Amino acid sequence: MSTPSSDDPLSRERSHLASSRAALRAMREDVESLDISDVTANWVNAEVLARQIDERIKALADLSDTPLFFGRLDYLHAPGADRAEGAEGERFYIGRRHVHDHDGDPMVIDWRAPVSQPFYRASKKAPMDVALRRRFGYTGGDLTAYEDEHLSDPSEAARTSKLLQQEIERPRVGPMRDIVATIQPEQDEIVRSGLGGTVCVQGGPGTGKTAVGLHRVAYLLYAHRERLARTGTLVIGPNKSFLHYIEQVLPALGELTVRQATVDDLVAHVEVRGTDDAAAAVIKGDARMAEVLRRAVRSHVTMPTEPVVVVRGSRRWRVPAYELEGIVQELLDRDIRYGAAREALPQRIAHAVLVQMERSGEAPDDRVQDAVARNAAVKAAVKAIWPPVDPAKLVLRLLTDADFLAVHAEGVLSEDERKRILWAKPVRSVKAAKWSAADAVLIDEATDLVQRTHSLGHVVLDEAQDLSPMQYRAVGRRCTTGSATVLGDLAQGTTPWATRSWDEALAHLGKTDAVVEELTAGFRVPTDVITYASRLLPHIAPGLTPVASVRENPGFFEVREVAEAGEVVAACEELLRNEGSTGLIAADARIAALAEALAVAGIGFLDPGEETTQETRLTLVPASLAKGLEYDYVVLDEPQAVVDGEPDERTGLRRLYVALTRAVSGLIVTHAAALPEQL
Repeated sequence: MSTPSSDDPLSRERSHLASSRAALRAMREDVESLDISDVTANWVNAEVLARQIDERIKALADLSDTPLFFGRLDYLHAPGADRAEGAEGERFYIGRRHVHDHDGDPMVIDWRAPVSQPFYRASKKAPMDVALRRRFGYTGGDLTAYEDEHLSDPSEAARTSKLLQQEIERPRVGPMRDIVATIQPEQDEIVRSGLGGTVCVQGGPGTGKTAVGLHRVAYLLYAHRERLARTGTLVIGPNKSFLHYIEQVLPALGELTVRQATVDDLVAHVEVRGTDDAAAAVIKGDARMAEVLRRAVRSHVTMPTEPVVVVRGSRRWRVPAYELEGIVQELLDRDIRYGAAREALPQRIAHAVLVQMERSGEAPDDRVQDAVARNAAVKAAVKAIWPPVDPAKLVLRLLTDADFLAVHAEGVLSEDERKRILWAKPVRSVKAAKWSAADAVLIDEATDLVQRTHSLGHVVLDEAQDLSPMQYRAVGRRCTTGSATVLGDLAQGTTPWATRSWDEALAHLGKTDAVVEELTAGFRVPTDVITYASRLLPHIAPGLTPVASVRENPGFFEVREVAEAGEVVAACEELLRNEGSTGLIAADARIAALAEALAVAGIGFLDPGEETTQETRLTLVPASLAKGLEYDYVVLDEPQAVVDGEPDERTGLRRLYVALTRAVSGLIVTHAAALPEQL
């Protein structure tokens, strides 16, 4: 690693950084000075163009504490048929966004560009025509060090990058940050996989699966911007705290248009005010409920027994009942959306009338057919045969009318299962109902049976292992014509309906052709910590490959027997003397007592998802909300209480596995009760 001197490469690199920042500022000023008054035909165009310009200005922001470039590539040869995309003697600075000078020549190349790929994938064995790969080290926004690898020099031995290790281990204060400077070859392969295919990433704690998913979105927006601008992208996380934690990653990469939501947000057709017991939630989340709902929706169709008589002027046109029955049966056989079929029915009846008109010598056109479709007799017939269906009212009837549920769940749900999901008391209306989260998913399924759900171009689904089959179906509806990136860890499934296998999950998602990739190299969790946590794997996910930490620093790890909450607080104080963030994770039932102990000690703390600052670096985390979060140091209070807080031991041990693996640099486990025997 090199350090600065009076006239060395570091000084020249700093000069290039200053020039690049000036060029980025000039790019931004050019956009800010655009005058669109003479190029917009109307106020609508002006509004659209003004918004696009505003987004471009935001995307060109120079974040003072975020390095503009983090690496450099020097190529051996000029580009050719089988050469990399570099010119002889030319070098490329790799950064978070493209920057060019006033002549249009690149000063920084976007990390997503093809020419940047060797920065992540080139090695001594496969140098990809790269002579030199240089990594830069920063303190704040200042370039303070660099490190060179001469990939094409056989005399230089391969070695671990110290700057790479430092960047991975850099203290975490504030929200999650991007990993563009540290993406590993196996991660890069997933990030750059094509838009057309769905990818499922199984990754243990600290393997970077969330970061890979977010960076894949950023890459796809770069490679397919026009298409995804039209179809949309969405990141789905497990809860609001998690989404708040990751929300700055994409904007830091210049991507401002990606929507973020939870599954509950997607299915918010009704207000959720109730809860289900675990048994009822498992049944409601079972994919079999889709068939129950399909039958219930279709049951509203009544086969016609009377003809339809359309009066036009002095003529009467009669469509007999058997012909109407044929039309209805054909629509049912096509199995299209209930609402689409209902809209098609009056046109089909009108067409039957037009056929009769043509046979009698008339020459009706489309306007006549539309007029017949709006005829009072036709509208009345459609209302009787194919009445409108309100999805929420339909689900309410299924959950409150035992006979209605029995008819449509015959051969699908057992009698005991039907009793489990029936509400004990009748409900007056949809608004008065105390809907649960699982009920909202059922309403979303029914809504899609009536009217097709809008499909996006790409969806990222994180912490997927906790979704029920019906929730997978709800997500799958949002990407029927697009693709998905599914991220999760089977060992961290902590719901009663947790995913058993990715093949099963992908089938519910409607993406059976997805490629399943496994990340096993741990970049976040220290060796001693992940080794200890992995003792639980045989009990919670037999056969799953343990994470192997690639960190050279083993980290700090200690198990302490304590007598009172004050000793837990003392452990927090000890860790807060270090730089970075600290998380105190505990069973949900113990949070109130620990909050009181912290207050007595005069230690300020945050709730999960709140942004840490230099003044307040401690977060008090209920174990139920720890998933997906990370802290430099963690105190894990009372492991057995974390296990006991769940409905069964396996789920409890999985919750404990999550809690044990949130630390980046150090972990103290405190306990008064005996540790779980698995540890």
